[in-house]
Amino acid sequence: MNRLRAWLTLALWSSAALWGQAPSYSAATILNTCNQSPGPYAPNTGITILGSGMALSTRALTAADIAGGSLPTNLNGVEVMVNGSPAPLFYVSATQINFLMPPNEVAGPVTIWVAFNSIAGPQVPITLQDAAPALFPTPLATDYAIAQQWPAYSTIGPASPVPPGGIVILYATGLGLTEPYPALPGEIPVYAGPIERIADFQVFLNGTPLDPSRVLYAGICPGWAGLYQIDLVLPDDVGPNPEIRVAIGSEVSVPGILLAVE
Repeated sequence: MNRLRAWLTLALWSSAALWGQAPSYSAATILNTCNQSPGPYAPNTGITILGSGMALSTRALTAADIAGGSLPTNLNGVEVMVNGSPAPLFYVSATQINFLMPPNEVAGPVTIWVAFNSIAGPQVPITLQDAAPALFPTPLATDYAIAQQWPAYSTIGPASPVPPGGIVILYATGLGLTEPYPALPGEIPVYAGPIERIADFQVFLNGTPLDPSRVLYAGICPGWAGLYQIDLVLPDDVGPNPEIRVAIGSEVSVPGILLAVE
């Protein structure tokens, strides 16, 4: 679990810190934090803004910043506004901001801007989808998914693959609304909550859909804002290191991510 936390912290919060003169960014420098792709985006998804002059100093989220079980909306005088309301923050620096798209936003156009000490940067429109599934890659082997083996929660990777038939925990973003407890803006959930569109959810191994009965859970990951987990049972005949993709309806995660299997 400590290694998982280190991986996710690196994925969510890492960056350089250089001071610029004024907030500067554009639609082209807004990325999905999970895989650094230029979209798609969904509510309750981590989003990265790259630019310059967006903060005076670097500040990563700490336990002291969390109040009432929720993420802060201001770090070092920096706010990210989504349609005029402040969004939860993970990390700020002069050149990078990581924030959480509020889960109560709906599909369609939204406007984002950075406010630093009440001075606003440019207003940038992006479009949200109901779901934008993405798997977290490991920072050190980016073609492999971050995963653990149940029940020991041992790390799965090229040096420690899971056997066929094993139970795997994957970590994802962009899986959409959950029930019966919808995620609240900035909330760090302490409960499980399956995704609403479970009937539209699929896992693909080398392009072949996994039997839905092998998906044990897909929903909120307790203890992590904006993070989802997928628990599944691998087939006994799965081959070594299959490509793994997840989908909700027609929205499919990016290709080229492998699951380390013996």
